[in-house]
Amino acid sequence: MVRIVRSCLQSMLKLVNSLLGMVGIAMILYAVWLIRQWQEQMGTLPFADSHHPVPWFIYAFLGLGAILCVVTCAGHIAAETVNGCCLYLYMGFIVLLIMIEGGVVADIFLNRDWKEDFPEDPSGAFHQFSKFIESNFKICKWIGLGIVCVQGLSVLLAMLLKALGPHRHYDSDDDYDVSRVALLRDARQQPPYVVGEPFYGAKPGAWRVRIDERANR
Repeated sequence: MVRIVRSCLQSMLKLVNSLLGMVGIAMILYAVWLIRQWQEQMGTLPFADSHHPVPWFIYAFLGLGAILCVVTCAGHIAAETVNGCCLYLYMGFIVLLIMIEGGVVADIFLNRDWKEDFPEDPSGAFHQFSKFIESNFKICKWIGLGIVCVQGLSVLLAMLLKALGPHRHYDSDDDYDVSRVALLRDARQQPPYVVGEPFYGAKPGAWRVRIDERANR
């Protein structure tokens, strides 16, 4: 029973973790599209152009996407091996991402001039992205809540897997193989002993040894 529950939790964690990986891949693709737009406008890649300000928004999207992909790989490894260290590392990364997202969302909702907290983006992608969020606020709000719920669910599943622990040879009495244990018991069985009445008399050769010792004297 424990093995079935563990397998279900592993499959669910892999599925939820795959959703985070899809978000990371989408962010990387969007960053690649922004890099392509920058190249068409400026004639060079943003990484090789040192005469213009740094397009931090492109770098931020590309970095976050790469981090989500790395966290997804770590989550798949943790779900497959059910290793305590991997699960703790995975949960730590997810909690850190949730804290960063919560800080950004709190700044946006509580600060009316939240755009001034960010540096100027020379690519103009940040301005376009903020306008898109403002024009489609309800859809973006539900998408953001869905991402946070997926991250929280992944942390919960990782905690449950850590509580169950890794695979063992016998998770329950039903998995106990009686035939295997019988074979091991037969292999370890000692040869039979014959138990009889103890013999307290002297050995037959003891009298001859004593007679020979007296004759030598």
